[in-house]
Amino acid sequence: MNIIWKMTWKELLRKRVLTLTLILTAVFLITFWFIASTIGREFGAGLPADDPGRLIERYGGGLFVLGLGFFFGTFVVAFLSIFSSSSSVSGEAEIGVMQALLPRPLPRWKWYLGRWLGYVSFCMLYALLLFASILLISSFHVAVPRDPQSLLLAYLLYALLVPLLVSVSMLGSTFLSSIGNGVLMTMLYGAGWLGGMIEKVSSQFASLKEGAFATLNQISGLLMLVMPTDGVQRMMLDRLFNLSGIQEMAGFGMDSMLSVFGVGNAPSPAFLAYTLIYTGVMLGLGLWRFQSKDL
Repeated sequence: MNIIWKMTWKELLRKRVLTLTLILTAVFLITFWFIASTIGREFGAGLPADDPGRLIERYGGGLFVLGLGFFFGTFVVAFLSIFSSSSSVSGEAEIGVMQALLPRPLPRWKWYLGRWLGYVSFCMLYALLLFASILLISSFHVAVPRDPQSLLLAYLLYALLVPLLVSVSMLGSTFLSSIGNGVLMTMLYGAGWLGGMIEKVSSQFASLKEGAFATLNQISGLLMLVMPTDGVQRMMLDRLFNLSGIQEMAGFGMDSMLSVFGVGNAPSPAFLAYTLIYTGVMLGLGLWRFQSKDL
């Protein structure tokens, strides 16, 4: 299994999807620097350095900048996770690599888990570097959290996106071709994002009738159960800033200004438990399907 793990890393380092991801990351971080710089000058401007209001303003700036950064950074992590693993089974079966490896004394479950560990560890390392880069850039312009426990918990929630998407993507690869699985995963991720966006936007319209609001919430909930990535992102931002504890104290309209970027309205801990179970079930189904798949 360790050999398959290492082989997966070597293949990922040679894939074009990694090159494209690194280019996108560089463009994103450069753009994010200028955005954070521009926004940072607006928060706390004109207030004395010792004014408590300046601290609250910079805290609000940190919420806005980090919410924006992780909103788009999540798309990059999802892109790498999906397209690095979308051809893990079907793609290698098509070119004959799997037929050459599996006849050897290597159980199928070890090959599958080796691949899974390779994709997950590689993408989680990338997620760590991106997470640290977004925090570092933001720290030059606005106030950012520095509590190690909050940062660690926030990173783990941020990186949970990786095993979730890789598990679903590898399961899909046992049924569909590389292109078909990539399209399906993109649609599923988009559905999860749409579900979260419906909930965020609908909560801002007080004029909605109760029946319409309930219907939108049901649609949003179903989409987020199908792909719970957006809810995990909101939990990450909540734990990073401890929003549940300071929301009443903050006076900058947190819900209305930042909800589009996933700040505020974090799901309950039960949703996190559902996400972990969901990931485990997808991994288990993938193992079961691969064991019985005719190569």
